[in-house]
Amino acid sequence: MIHLSYQPKNKLSPVKITGSKSESNRLLLLNALFDDALDLQNLSNAEDTQLMQNALKEKKEVVDIHHAGTAMRFLTAYFAIQNKETHILTGSQRMKERPIKILVDALKELGAEIEYLENDGFPPLKITGTELTQPTIDIPANISSQYITALLLIGTKLVNGLTINLIGKITSLPYLMMSVELLKNVGIEVEFTNNQLVVAYSKNILPQVFEIESDWSSASYFYSFIALSEPETTITIQNYRAKSLQGDAALQTIYRENFGVESSFEKNCLTLKKIKDFSLPTKILLDLNQTPDIAQTLAVTCLGLEIPCHFTGLETLKIKETDRLVALQNELSKFGAKVNITQQELSITAYNENNLSRELIVETYNDHRMAMAFAPLAILHSFSIKDPDVVKKSYPNFWSDWTSIGFVIRTAQQ
Repeated sequence: MIHLSYQPKNKLSPVKITGSKSESNRLLLLNALFDDALDLQNLSNAEDTQLMQNALKEKKEVVDIHHAGTAMRFLTAYFAIQNKETHILTGSQRMKERPIKILVDALKELGAEIEYLENDGFPPLKITGTELTQPTIDIPANISSQYITALLLIGTKLVNGLTINLIGKITSLPYLMMSVELLKNVGIEVEFTNNQLVVAYSKNILPQVFEIESDWSSASYFYSFIALSEPETTITIQNYRAKSLQGDAALQTIYRENFGVESSFEKNCLTLKKIKDFSLPTKILLDLNQTPDIAQTLAVTCLGLEIPCHFTGLETLKIKETDRLVALQNELSKFGAKVNITQQELSITAYNENNLSRELIVETYNDHRMAMAFAPLAILHSFSIKDPDVVKKSYPNFWSDWTSIGFVIRTAQQ
């Protein structure tokens, strides 16, 4: 456990965040499918990406991906087409509680050989690789976009290509668009129209150096930092582009319109500062169906500024590293927020008087985003965070970067 407080600095040095975890994992899988044709620069240093990279390189019979949900989904599809190879894919206890039935059912319909080793619908899985020739699959669109992306990526190596018909409203559309654009960038034929994804079989891809943009989800905590800071505070973070493949680049609009944080770019550097004389809204209403990974950051920003909010489109938060809606309700309440949740919504309706002089402890629930989303609150008052090492999952340098901008971190007693 750590105790977190804040001492403002006059001038903040630029912060460099490594590449997008989402882009990195997609490109690593493509590279494995196409014999390392890509020279990947600025790969994410996230634990999830390292686990994915190791699994693809080592090709062990038993692969333990711990908490890495993206790796579980992508590798399930990847191992399913490794002809005559057998792999057991497992993970942490929480991973064994996260559903994967929809993806497994889709792969089985295509001809894959996959068995559940413990509970039906959940890891661990025994996967025996085989050639998949069925060219079409229907899959619900309102599930994790990673299921769909996993199918899309391996579709590039199916002899008949793959058509994926998406049934219903699409969740996390920007992540699917990222996958489509990355495929196009390496020369693969893919079309996405009218809820249908069509990807062609490809023997090769275009060899190239591919520089991965830094992670926008990780940038969200700096947006929150500026929103909660004094008006003159500015910070620069490196290797970002105004036009991004990442859906969480919507931070630019969301934080400008709701919290008065302005984004500017110069030579791939993103600078954040407050808009002068910005008037905060009396309530914030947001549909986060396209950007669920920034929901925790936004909720904490609202908490820090004591703005009531109502967020919708959060159905995928129930099956993340933890049930993020329940976790948010528990931890926001400790700081005096009155929080209501449903299966897909979160509201902060009021802020009660709360004795913040007492020692508050934020639980992280084995969820990296809980630790990082709450950290900016230390600008307003100090508190403690349990299991701070969970940040390694997506942003291993988080605490050292936050120390560099004025946060004081000391070990606290459990």
